[in-house]
Amino acid sequence: MTSALFSPYKLAGLELANRIVVAPMCQYSADDGCANDWHMMHLGMLANSGAALVVVEATHVERQGRITHGCMGLYSDDNELALQRVIAQCRRAGTARFGIQIAHAGRKASSQRPWEGAKALEPGQDPWPTFAASPLPWGEGWHVPREATEADLDRVRGAFVSAAERALRIGFDEIELHMAHGYLLHGFMSPLSNKRTDRYGGSFENRMRFPLAVTRAVRGVVPKHLPLGARITGSDWREGGLTPDDAVAIARALKAEGLDFVCISSGGALADIRTPTEPGYNVPIAARVKREAGIATRTVGMIVRPDQAEEVVAKGQADLVSLARAFLDDPHWGWHAAKALAAEVARPRQYLRAGPKLWAPAAVGA
Repeated sequence: MTSALFSPYKLAGLELANRIVVAPMCQYSADDGCANDWHMMHLGMLANSGAALVVVEATHVERQGRITHGCMGLYSDDNELALQRVIAQCRRAGTARFGIQIAHAGRKASSQRPWEGAKALEPGQDPWPTFAASPLPWGEGWHVPREATEADLDRVRGAFVSAAERALRIGFDEIELHMAHGYLLHGFMSPLSNKRTDRYGGSFENRMRFPLAVTRAVRGVVPKHLPLGARITGSDWREGGLTPDDAVAIARALKAEGLDFVCISSGGALADIRTPTEPGYNVPIAARVKREAGIATRTVGMIVRPDQAEEVVAKGQADLVSLARAFLDDPHWGWHAAKALAAEVARPRQYLRAGPKLWAPAAVGA
């Protein structure tokens, strides 16, 4: 029986060998936004994981749009050259294609790294001022951002375009706009964080105005053959917030602006929101978005087993599945999934002798 998870998929002009995607995972280890040897090792490992596509972590379009001092950026020539070095080596050594998620952290910027406490930076930790849709802190104890001005929005829109142009020069195969997890663009979309009374607040159309302006500007510089999409929120998981109905409407609006796909995530609008923990909790929302918006759909969230991922694709609930921590736990998750589903997956030539055709323990599961 042919595996749906290991069937090829075409997204715009990009041919993918299977439906497995490594989700973007922040490493909090960059040097003033620049990728370094840690990223070479981390992404190099994932380049041979069996996934068809690896999406580089949230990479910020402004220095002050980073989440932490260790977050990646694509706002300078140094950033571009450093990331180009890493991606070039990953391409030479690996089998995966590479995408990048570009982002602005908004009111969640100026934060500590997770292992430092994951709170707002304190006065002695070199904090910086933040801005957002409205002057509301993300949570208790967090800094109060200032309300974004028209000048801020014009600058950020241009910064997204500039970052996309840098990504194209580096040679990424796919670009994804981060519109989830409480960061700047999601902050405009969600009524939990957007209390504006001007043309950027109030109605759904007004709250979508700035995210759609960014989408339109970036699509204007990204060639049609190269997939451009967005990670969006399937639900804010809080009364008065975004719902699956909104996710469908958001996906339709993004499709109308020329986006090729959406990735369904959820949560993050407020610090005290807790997302569900059951396996595949975003999958039903993704299935609805795929069905009702008619756009290529990817989803993420507690997808960890090969049979689970296979079912999502086989039932048509999503076109692609993204896994994050499962790949940190098992960097060869794709190899093991292929074995479990009686499928084939690309391996580097240097590792072929560890495959089932040349090594008996791999064939029998020893």
